[in-house]
Amino acid sequence: MKRVAILGGGYAGMAAAVELADAGLRVAVLEAGKVLGGRARKVPLDGRALDNGQHLVIGGYRDLLAMMQRVGVDPDTAYLRTPLDLAVQPDFHLRCPAWPAPWHLAAGLARVKGLSWGERWALTRAVLGAQRARWVLPTDCSVAAWLHLERQPTRLIDCFWRPLTVAALNTPLELASAQVLFNVLRDSLGGARDASDLLFPKVDFSALFPEAAAAYVERHGGSIWLGQTVKQLARTGERWRVNDDATAFDGVVCALPPHRLGMALHRDLAEELGVDVAALESWDYQPIVTLYLEYHRAALPQPMVGLSGGLVQWVFDHGHTHDVPNRIAVVLSARGAHSELPREVLERAVAIELDRAFGWGQPDWCRLIAEKRATFACVPGLSRPANATRAPTLWLAGDYTVGDYPATLEGAVQSGRKAARGIIVALQT
Repeated sequence: MKRVAILGGGYAGMAAAVELADAGLRVAVLEAGKVLGGRARKVPLDGRALDNGQHLVIGGYRDLLAMMQRVGVDPDTAYLRTPLDLAVQPDFHLRCPAWPAPWHLAAGLARVKGLSWGERWALTRAVLGAQRARWVLPTDCSVAAWLHLERQPTRLIDCFWRPLTVAALNTPLELASAQVLFNVLRDSLGGARDASDLLFPKVDFSALFPEAAAAYVERHGGSIWLGQTVKQLARTGERWRVNDDATAFDGVVCALPPHRLGMALHRDLAEELGVDVAALESWDYQPIVTLYLEYHRAALPQPMVGLSGGLVQWVFDHGHTHDVPNRIAVVLSARGAHSELPREVLERAVAIELDRAFGWGQPDWCRLIAEKRATFACVPGLSRPANATRAPTLWLAGDYTVGDYPATLEGAVQSGRKAARGIIVALQT
């Protein structure tokens, strides 16, 4: 039985591992961390199973949902699913009814609350215009530049386009790729009725898929190695060796984060494979900061509510999803004014904004989790590497590889599956 090493136990690596295990290959996953999930993982803290972010999933993420089912995780149990419902304080509210497409979108736009007639028409005109263009721009540009061309009012940008863009692409609106935003809108608003549904995880990110995938791989004869930092990858003839281990592998899926590829692919090997490690390390990477707060009493009318005009972007209520009443998660995506504040100052500022918006007072408990390089900056014209390298038995996997989506769980799973299929073909020839 041929052996394949998976370097990295995030969503891309575990998706590749499942695909390879199903093909009858013996898989070994090497993950540097103590838990699986990579940049979407469980973070045990103060006796609580928290996450290093709040990754919202949409119904159009078919590959992720299918892969979860494949390893025995029922999406209907793991997620709270709601029709598209975007509420942004103080008064914006876009909700699509459970009608057949495209009438659900038309009804949502017609009924949107908190906008003047002029702002409502501007939003409808921009969305329907993009839909008529089949969600393709003649030339990619920043979202800010596209909004200027579409004559979108400032207030509409602040209450809808800005929070939507930063949530979808984790990149400031002034830098974010309009075409990639179009790709997300195409597969959500422009897709089937349920494609725009919002899916809120009810379990931690590691349990959502990676841990079940690990159990699946082990049942198929594979192995999972935690706490294994990949420091060197070497080619010996037609086979591969990881670190100083004597085990030889017939194939490798490198599912490390892009800024860490240089740990495994030293300069000569990277040049041989045609992988520009220096370019990937020079990319701009964007952070995600999550603050968890617990109150004596705190609740939202729905699982997620946005705030505009301050530091806070999106607020999640774990009473709706995790059966933990009075626990709130606040997400600050991408680089912004909050990035320059000391931790204690940021925590106080967020608590004040929440109190002003919802009247919750001061929290009884607060913790901050920062993922400094959560995603690559999704900018126009970014040249993303292919999964394939010049070596047919070594493939790259990760949400950063070439594809339609920004750095998402769906993009990671799609990339992992593609890399695995490439390895399978190479080992069969």
